[in-house]
Amino acid sequence: MTDAPLIVGAGPTGLAAALFLSRRGIASRIIDSAAGPVTTSRALGVNPRTLAILKGTGVEDEITAEGLPISTFHLHSNRKSVARVEIPYKAIGAEQPMHVLPQARTEALLTRALAERGIEVERGKALTALSQDETGVTVTAGGETIRASILLGADGAHSATRHALNIAFPGDAMDADWRLMDVELTGPDPDAAWIDFREDGPFVALPFNNRLWRLIGFGEPLQNRIPQGWTTGKVEWISDFHVSNRLAERMNVGRVCLAGDAAHIHSPIGGRGMNLGIEDAFIWAHCAEAYLKGDAGKLAVFGDNRHAVDALVVQHVKRLTATVSATGAAATLVRRLTIPLLAGFMSPRVAVARMMLGLDHPLVLP
Repeated sequence: MTDAPLIVGAGPTGLAAALFLSRRGIASRIIDSAAGPVTTSRALGVNPRTLAILKGTGVEDEITAEGLPISTFHLHSNRKSVARVEIPYKAIGAEQPMHVLPQARTEALLTRALAERGIEVERGKALTALSQDETGVTVTAGGETIRASILLGADGAHSATRHALNIAFPGDAMDADWRLMDVELTGPDPDAAWIDFREDGPFVALPFNNRLWRLIGFGEPLQNRIPQGWTTGKVEWISDFHVSNRLAERMNVGRVCLAGDAAHIHSPIGGRGMNLGIEDAFIWAHCAEAYLKGDAGKLAVFGDNRHAVDALVVQHVKRLTATVSATGAAATLVRRLTIPLLAGFMSPRVAVARMMLGLDHPLVLP
């Protein structure tokens, strides 16, 4: 097979997939419907699993140089401090803590690493048709007909690739819209995350650096939820979004696979979305290399393996989100009584840490 693999979608999943293939000596084409790269960032946390699989690409070093390491969480209930928790990342086998870096910067670093390997993102090419046969995949994108040996659909929650394959995307959605704000902030500890479990929903603050913070919540405007004693400055970005929990019914059809948001979406609680997509990309590159070398069943193995792993993560995040976002006096009382107790024991701290750091399942190349 002489046609290059094609990756549809130049978000972090698609960019990482192209990078992982390149490290295996396989050049790919990567296309994206957008005219330019993203400039805003829903995802922030780069977890230790992602840093580990990016090791050796140069991107890991750049992320840790730019990003802010976070391992301390200040937990509150209705504006009253209940616990200060250190995430025991070394105790669970992680070399580094989570690093906070805007997704736009992560994508820029991945894009630059690809360019250094001679691979440029082809922008303004939206996939409009897809078919496959015994020898390859044919797509129409941006008015061009492209022939590829295999294809990875990493084109987001509204994936044209998934639609072209007629793969269902079942799941459910939360009733309330979540709110995001990036704002200059003074007052809280600049090296720790802040979480306040309130009767009307959670309030989360994550530092980017010594100046900017990401605020997360739902319900009333975030400006009205700022704790007493904090001072806000310039607002860099505000966005509302609807949270859904969905998993594609399958992640492989013949020579075509799905990864990242094209295959699974969930709430931002736990910081797994971008990281899980990059992990999908890592496993896909391994399976794609084997397939291109003659192992005809390897893409189906990818689909089965990742569907099982991603399903568990979506379930875990959904349960955690329900716990964190529960409203009312009863939920507040339960959290106020249980959080200090759980924070004082290593076992529950390790369980939560494994989920947040992407270490709640082993990384095994199938």
